[in-house]
Amino acid sequence: MSNGSPGPTPGFLVWRLANKWRVAVDRAVAPLGLTHAQYSVVASLHGMQRGGERPSQRRLADHTGLEALYVSKLARALESAGLIERTRDPRDPRAVQLALTEQGRAVTRQAITVVQELHQQLLEPLGGLDASRTRAFTDELRTLLDAPLGPSVPNDESTQETTP
Repeated sequence: MSNGSPGPTPGFLVWRLANKWRVAVDRAVAPLGLTHAQYSVVASLHGMQRGGERPSQRRLADHTGLEALYVSKLARALESAGLIERTRDPRDPRAVQLALTEQGRAVTRQAITVVQELHQQLLEPLGGLDASRTRAFTDELRTLLDAPLGPSVPNDESTQETTP
């Protein structure tokens, strides 16, 4: 929180909401053997495959906003669990393509249903998934996510303001 503001900053509230939702999704998908991060990978992969794409790990990382190294780690764990298959891209031997297995598709469909029900519950204060307030909230989140980050500013004395 900021010294000059009467309440929590927007950044603090976004962080708290993200953590609250992450924990809720973790709990919801745990009976299916997934974590929230794994759910993000398989659900995104499911949508991309339905669109005719067989994405690389890098493409999936870009889509989810997760670090490529983390997606690689998650993909290996999901492969060990029999939910996805990792194969070399015939056009680029350095790249690894991902696809859901039959078991992965079944688990992912179940997980998507569970998470949609959870989102309905979490968004009930705004009127639910299909409410105009939820659509406006989603639009605002997209605006913030689409805004490019500027270069980071070093945290030294020359860049800090002093108060009289």
